[in-house]
Amino acid sequence: MEGNILTLIYIIASVTFILGLKKLSNPAKARNGNLIAAAGMTLAILGTIFLYKDENGNTLHNYGWIFAGIIIGAIIGTLAANKVKMTAMPEMVSMFNGMGGACAALISIVEFNHLSETFTVPGWSEVPWNLTGGMIGHTLTIYAGCLIGTVSFAGSMIAWGKLNGKIKDFSFKGQHILNLVVLAAILVLIVYLLFDLNPANYKLFYLIPLLSIVYGVLFVFPIGGADMPVVISLLNSFTGVAAACGGFLYNNKVMLTGGILVGAAGTLLTILMCKAMNRSLKNVLIGNFGGSNATSSQSKTGGNYKEISVSDAAVAMAYARKVMIVPGYGLAVAQAQHACHELEKLLEEKGVEVKYAIHPVAGRMPGHMNVLLAEADVNYEKLLEMEQANDEFKTTDVVLILGANDVVNPAAKTDPSSPIYGMPILEVEEAKMVIVNKRSMKPGYAGIENQLFYQPKTSMLFGDAKNVLQQLISEVKNL
Repeated sequence: MEGNILTLIYIIASVTFILGLKKLSNPAKARNGNLIAAAGMTLAILGTIFLYKDENGNTLHNYGWIFAGIIIGAIIGTLAANKVKMTAMPEMVSMFNGMGGACAALISIVEFNHLSETFTVPGWSEVPWNLTGGMIGHTLTIYAGCLIGTVSFAGSMIAWGKLNGKIKDFSFKGQHILNLVVLAAILVLIVYLLFDLNPANYKLFYLIPLLSIVYGVLFVFPIGGADMPVVISLLNSFTGVAAACGGFLYNNKVMLTGGILVGAAGTLLTILMCKAMNRSLKNVLIGNFGGSNATSSQSKTGGNYKEISVSDAAVAMAYARKVMIVPGYGLAVAQAQHACHELEKLLEEKGVEVKYAIHPVAGRMPGHMNVLLAEADVNYEKLLEMEQANDEFKTTDVVLILGANDVVNPAAKTDPSSPIYGMPILEVEEAKMVIVNKRSMKPGYAGIENQLFYQPKTSMLFGDAKNVLQQLISEVKNL
């Protein structure tokens, strides 16, 4: 009876995961989606704690340790989530994702230790390992969970350090070859242990997590610049797959379903990010993706740029028919999303059509700008994806760029020597007038000088995004 109730709970929880994931596609419904999925997870956890029984009818015990861990984790998570700034959200996502990978890896290590206890049972080695019923699949799942979870943990920690500026990009000649050698060594070790596991060599298993840490670090170290959103989504998919391995090990249907959903969503998002960056997924996997060349190469564009005053910019937008706003990381740094929304409403009161052009990899993580603007209650219908926005730039009077850089750089279309050549961009230069708000003329995150800044249609409006927007609001009100 209890088993049937637990199965029903798992089905309900799995449905909430799917519903929550569906709602995440719309920023207006994303918060409810998170709450629905969280409620399902809470139900699944409590059901497992109080109703689970193994094949021998044994229930869980050590409730004190279990609930102590839950309470401590809930307190830390709540405090971290409330304290984190929107600009720090990408590195927080990386850290939490890494913790998920670490948990999956620890599950595999604990299960291997449990399995290794059978190695001391007399006569166990007399049974051919590869003929033992179900043992190959069980052991392979342990190895896969350990490998993938550890790589996700190590890679996510490096990504966290790179996003907050504590770790610099690092690469050396032949690094991608070394990455492949390390990965091949791990796979060979797994195959060896899978078919020749005995008391004399089973401790070689612990080389798997050690080598996986090395691979995870080397895998992410050379990745830099605007390429980081792709590696975040890829590592997220790794964590999902590792969690699914844990579901296989424990025959836990809700853990398996959740892991598969995260893994599949992360994989699809990675493919979309690669398409948006015009990169190869194969290069991501071998750790040769957007490395030092992308961060150190400098376009020698140079030339003269022109500035525009706040009052002139306000007049241009207030008397325009259509204004497109292109948000970037500078908007997040300045916490200017609410001021941006206020300017949007003022312009609309004057009869101006205002929309937002969102590049898939703007910011530091997938969907960063969507989340930022949703926080300010910007109407989701006004957020145009890159293809839609590019169709409308030709009929746009003024484009206001707030801290975006690489995603509007024409070098991606015109300069074959540029590291971002071939990357689809927002074609803002098609508009009648372009106003770029930046703190200075320094290159963006990819370290590449932007040709757009020197074009005749472009005017620079220097300053902190929030301060500039507040000044624009004042000027528009006075018109």
